[in-house]
Amino acid sequence: MLQDFRVRQRDFLLEISRAITAQLELSEVLRRVLNASVVMLGGQLGLIALRDSSGTYRIRATLGIMSERVPELGEQLNALLEQEKLDYESFHDQLTRMGIGLDRRMRQSFALPLIIAEEPLGFLVAFRATRGTATQDDIQILQSFADQAAIAVHNAQLYERINVERQQLAAILQHSADGVMILDDEFRIASFNRALERMTGWLAEDAIGKPVAEVLTWKRLEKGDLEQAIVGGWPLAQDTSMSGEPLYVEGDLLRRDGMTQSLAIIYAPLFHADGRLRTIIANVRDITNFRQAQEMQNVFISTISHELKTPVALIKGHAATLRRDDVEFPPEFVREYSGVIEEESDRLTELIENLLTASRIQADRNLKLNKDDVMLEALAKRVIERFSTQTQKHRFVLRFAPGLSPVPGDEVRLRQVLDNLVSNAIKYSPEGGTVEIGAHDDGTQVVAYVRDEGVGLSSADQSRIFERFYRVDGALSRKTQGTGLGLYLSRAIIEAHGGRMWVESAPGNGSTFYFSLPL
Repeated sequence: MLQDFRVRQRDFLLEISRAITAQLELSEVLRRVLNASVVMLGGQLGLIALRDSSGTYRIRATLGIMSERVPELGEQLNALLEQEKLDYESFHDQLTRMGIGLDRRMRQSFALPLIIAEEPLGFLVAFRATRGTATQDDIQILQSFADQAAIAVHNAQLYERINVERQQLAAILQHSADGVMILDDEFRIASFNRALERMTGWLAEDAIGKPVAEVLTWKRLEKGDLEQAIVGGWPLAQDTSMSGEPLYVEGDLLRRDGMTQSLAIIYAPLFHADGRLRTIIANVRDITNFRQAQEMQNVFISTISHELKTPVALIKGHAATLRRDDVEFPPEFVREYSGVIEEESDRLTELIENLLTASRIQADRNLKLNKDDVMLEALAKRVIERFSTQTQKHRFVLRFAPGLSPVPGDEVRLRQVLDNLVSNAIKYSPEGGTVEIGAHDDGTQVVAYVRDEGVGLSSADQSRIFERFYRVDGALSRKTQGTGLGLYLSRAIIEAHGGRMWVESAPGNGSTFYFSLPL
């Protein structure tokens, strides 16, 4: 009879061990281990506590114990384990008292340590309502079960950590600002993240499984070519310096919707231990803004060179003429040429000051102001006096509200703003018309404006007109002087005063530039 019980016990142990080792979900493994242990020991209550990275034991599974008792029970377990000179009998006596605290019927406790490679994972505790003495055979069976349970828990913990890392990696890839694509060893798309969907116009579900050349079609390639590299043996060729090296590709991609997108892609191959290609990780970056900035910078350098050359050439020409020894110039001729030299010198000074100001704003995002009370109407009158001598096609009108309050501001900087706005109004209304300057206050701020009857701005230009170096593309823009810094500096000056600047315009209907200043 006893022999039959031992056989059934071993069969039960084998059956439970198989069920445990077949699972990788940690919570399910702990549940099965705990249930099996309590049944084998004839118990009614049980718990499993696992050791965390700090050495603290945390209860991760319970049987027959109310959830609200778990925090208190965890504190008691850790306090028990922290005791010095704790012998086996004392440990079990205190565990039994803990069991009685949970249920007065409990009479005995069993603690099975869970150990893997001599490292403690945790322990299992079972409480039962009867007392009994375990034989050496019982102890061996329980120890074998504990070893199997420790292996199952250890494997489940590893799986849990790997699963968390996999989920974190998947979240990083999906929500990365850069496009991420994974290719298999036949250059078919195996993974395609959301950023890449936005860049290419392809949905991941449509792209996955297709050859990469079918999804990424180039309108123009500037650097690298994946297809040519593959034909040349990349990334496996042993007779080329490209073997195993990342491949850089840059150009204008033809999106699925027919539009183009400037992209840069780095293809990085991964290999099996035997050297076979495993997969290729492609990191894709949208370089449209970089290209635009580079193009704007090139245009700026070209423009600024022209802007510098013109006054320098005039200054040099007029100065060289005045230095001639073979001609006696009348005083009015000298005054005229000296005036040109002075005007062009002022133009150079203004240009250099704009460049330095833009550089300071870009470097520290700060603009120093010398504030005082400024009467905008008086300032606008002085600006009009200067510009009225430069054009015969335009009519200047002032529309300032009566009794307009002075604003606290830097008069030199605010005049620079009005100079830029009026200058642009003249440049971009070549047929002439009215240039109107006005302002009103609402008790908390002054809102000023400069309005023209010129060519106007498209919505695309309006969204970028205040960017550094940006100039409206068009035949008129190419004929007019400018560095693309005027409106950038104007907005920076207004924002430094605590205000804001904006534009209202439509092609063919002129433009109105507004700015507000707090009172």
